[in-house]
Amino acid sequence: MDSDSGRDLISDLPQSIIESILIKVPLLDAVRTSILSRKWRYKWATITQLVFNDTCLTPCHDKSSISCNLVNFITRCLFLHDGPIHKFELNTSYSPTSPDLDQWLLFLSRKDIKELIIDIGEDDWFRAPSCVFFCPKLTHLVLVRCELNPPPNFKGFLCLKHLSLQQVIIPPHDIEVLISSCPLLESLTLSYFDSLELTIRAPNLKYLNLEGEFKDIRLENTPHLVGISVAMYMTDDIAEHFEQSSGCNFDKFLGGVPCLERLIGHIYFTKYLSIGNEQGSFPVMYQNLKFIELYQVSFEDMKELLVVLRLIVSSPNLEELQISSSSITTTTDIYDLDFWERDWPADCTFSKLKIVHMTDFSGLPHEIAFIKFLLGHSPVLEQMIVAPTIYVMDKVVKMLIDLLTFRRASPLATVKFVQEPL
Repeated sequence: MDSDSGRDLISDLPQSIIESILIKVPLLDAVRTSILSRKWRYKWATITQLVFNDTCLTPCHDKSSISCNLVNFITRCLFLHDGPIHKFELNTSYSPTSPDLDQWLLFLSRKDIKELIIDIGEDDWFRAPSCVFFCPKLTHLVLVRCELNPPPNFKGFLCLKHLSLQQVIIPPHDIEVLISSCPLLESLTLSYFDSLELTIRAPNLKYLNLEGEFKDIRLENTPHLVGISVAMYMTDDIAEHFEQSSGCNFDKFLGGVPCLERLIGHIYFTKYLSIGNEQGSFPVMYQNLKFIELYQVSFEDMKELLVVLRLIVSSPNLEELQISSSSITTTTDIYDLDFWERDWPADCTFSKLKIVHMTDFSGLPHEIAFIKFLLGHSPVLEQMIVAPTIYVMDKVVKMLIDLLTFRRASPLATVKFVQEPL
């Protein structure tokens, strides 16, 4: 014990352990270890993960000085680094100049980069240099607010598993080619795209997150998808396109995802799926789908209602259903309540459904009928939570009485009527 009292045990640790420690602290602190001793001078220079963010900055009132200091820090770190760089992340509100960024990316393309994340300046955009497309070991790519133009000789990211493009300007054809040129792609996020007609071909894709003004979305050769989240924004141009579109959007989007486990549809998603959807047989059953969350469903639109019913009837193992309602009137034939007895068989059963959560509930006839339908056909239901919209608080008592009188197929089912906080 006495013989070890004067030893520098930490400095004598294997370099791999020291690197694993330095990776877990902010990069600026890792670099500062170089002043500890001569032995520590370049310990940090072989770490394989470099994360540059605002914690690397010294507080200053001059924004241009802060940006200049950041550029100098990144440049010095890269040129002093020794060995491969597997992860490079730049996430800061201070934007470097294009020449600096191009120089860094060219350097990284020669350092076996595997994870590349660039998110700079809320109001600033950058153009990705062509060297980004020639990182053969890239597995994880996140680009925010950039212009992307794949060169003609781009052969694809053969190792890429995660792709996230947010507010990226790229020709529509090129985005489809880019996706299909990533044979191992498992996770795809596309956010804030405008008026895009998109066909996705990705045989190994498991998780899909879409947000933007999409005119059309078609999923082809995506048999392994297990999680989907979609938010669609509506413009007059897209609304007109919806009305003129042909074919069944439900089949185009969900017709080839039999392994789906989790589905989240935000604003206008059910509206989009309702285009061309007709009541009838359901060719695809979602045996693995256990969670469905749908936002702003118009129960006054029978086509949207049919989409909801098609989803839950085609999901025999569904366990949790969350729906928020929209009270925007879209049709005039909204009170065909015989529909529930006439068009849906009495033996329809949701044998695994345990939790239902409905928000922005207005007490519309088909909303009431939908809840009655679920209560009467869910034998293992445990909890039905209903939260009314603030615009119908004068009708709460009557709605509550109606709900409490409905037959429940499950002896354990409880109905909770709650008021959502403002």
